[in-house]
Amino acid sequence: MEPIRIMPCLDMKDGRVVKGVNFINLRDAGDPVENARFYEQEGADELAMLDIAATVENRKTRLEWVKNVSAVITIPLTMGGGIGALKDIEEVLQAGAAKVSMNSAAVKNPDLVSQAAQRYGASRVTIAIDGKRNPAMPSGFELVVAGGTKPVGRDAVAWAKECQERGAGCLLPTSMDGDGTQAGYDLEFTRAIAEAVTLPIVASGGAGKLEHFYEAVTQGKAQVLLAASVFHYRIFSIRQVKEYLRDRGLPVIL
Repeated sequence: MEPIRIMPCLDMKDGRVVKGVNFINLRDAGDPVENARFYEQEGADELAMLDIAATVENRKTRLEWVKNVSAVITIPLTMGGGIGALKDIEEVLQAGAAKVSMNSAAVKNPDLVSQAAQRYGASRVTIAIDGKRNPAMPSGFELVVAGGTKPVGRDAVAWAKECQERGAGCLLPTSMDGDGTQAGYDLEFTRAIAEAVTLPIVASGGAGKLEHFYEAVTQGKAQVLLAASVFHYRIFSIRQVKEYLRDRGLPVIL
């Protein structure tokens, strides 16, 4: 088993890190550069940064944020939000990101996933899959876009399979029902996607206790554990999470 990776996430708005519950009621959570530097020193394996307003405001991602953050870290940075074309991917990678994460644009134009994987390699292409419970869908989960605001009438697990077929290198499922609640990852949603594909899965949305991280691996079948609130508000350190996982027999890099 590969070591489990811990990935703090910087949700960005107006140049600041913010955190909400179910993607709304945003609170300030500090400066992105200071946070990035701190998390690498703490032992983060990767870092995610998400321009949460880009799609809603119909603009591209802010490249200066990518440049400023990537300049102070050596761990891989995944950038998401407002990436809608190959040119956007090119710019974000040139600005210092190791990977891009696409969501709404990929749903709108699935060929973009294939083109990005062919041009930049699967390892640089992460597809974020936002899902909401809907019993009318075959898997019980409906795909939603635009920061969790628009249901698209498609099955989220079927979309995950298509992303793998099109060459994506990693999937990042987030349950809109769990985001920011600190009530635990949506294990059912994470596992449904993990069992449908062979790609690495990033568990996202809802971590609030140490056992949630363990459950995301053992029940959700994730390889990467993304969290925001618990790290931003210093509820746990990254080292605490890693030691907890290690003490329960999971491989981590301390």
